[in-house]
Amino acid sequence: MFVMTRTIRVEKGSSDKVVARFSEPSPMHEMDGLIDVSVMVNTRSKEEEEVVVIIRWESQEAWKNWEKSDAHIQGHKENRGKQPPAFVLGTEVKMYEAEVVKRGKAAR
Repeated sequence: MFVMTRTIRVEKGSSDKVVARFSEPSPMHEMDGLIDVSVMVNTRSKEEEEVVVIIRWESQEAWKNWEKSDAHIQGHKENRGKQPPAFVLGTEVKMYEAEVVKRGKAAR
């Protein structure tokens, strides 16, 4: 399994805007190999909020197919040169190969 995380730090009170964006339908959701997308919010800090998006793919190859897809490339073309919204303080993307996945009783 291939996992991509995107951590987005935003101004206090702005996480709902990011959650809304990732809640919208996307061509990615129709891609072969996509397992799921999870969006989590941390509001415990007094200064800022954090939105973590976890996207799980069956394999790195499935993710690469998304990256090379016309829909993905077109989305980047449409946003080329645009600045992120002012409430976004920073974004960090990381990618992982899952070495071990153990399913709990609820997932069986």
